[in-house]
Amino acid sequence: MAEHGGPAASEPPVAIGPGDLSGRDRYRLLTSLVVPRPIGWASTWNEAGSANLAPFSYYAALSATPALVGISIGSRGDHPKDTLVNVRATGALCVNVVTESQLEAMNATSAEVAPGVDEFALAGLEAVPSGRVNAPYVAGCPAVLECEVRKEVDLTGSRNTLIIAEVVGILLDPELTPPDGYGIDPERLRPVGRLGGSGYMLPGVFREIPRP
Repeated sequence: MAEHGGPAASEPPVAIGPGDLSGRDRYRLLTSLVVPRPIGWASTWNEAGSANLAPFSYYAALSATPALVGISIGSRGDHPKDTLVNVRATGALCVNVVTESQLEAMNATSAEVAPGVDEFALAGLEAVPSGRVNAPYVAGCPAVLECEVRKEVDLTGSRNTLIIAEVVGILLDPELTPPDGYGIDPERLRPVGRLGGSGYMLPGVFREIPRP
């Protein structure tokens, strides 16, 4: 093997076309290579006023001005997941930043349960109504993005739907706010990243490298 774990120079790379793989293997390969991924822990109300909470690792920041985030939501069989049903009904969601201390609770909310089941109760969490948007958030979460849905994008040929939402409010634990601005210290936040399979990346060594 070459240095740094790369392939030996005499060995050509294995060429794989997405069409060569089953849907399951495509998912496993993609989600084990696009890592670590932030987790969009999305909380919503349903039309009956019950709370819903679910984690999504097809999640990213899209823009700072305006402040936009995107969550790609899959389906449950032939039916949309509760989160998608709820944001279509209310036009809002909160994205709770998953931290090291919340990993087990977040994992509990990933369970496949019947529509209408309150994942907050399932994971022993409290739902707090947002003061800005029509959605709840996780009590005690150190960082929460309060979001309003701006656009729904049909991902042609996919069973996923991309929701683009504008961040209209941010709730921060006072201990996260530095005196000199809003660059959040990762050592204090302790964010968790999603890996492939059942893997998560926990906070370890943080390294800063000035840009050229």
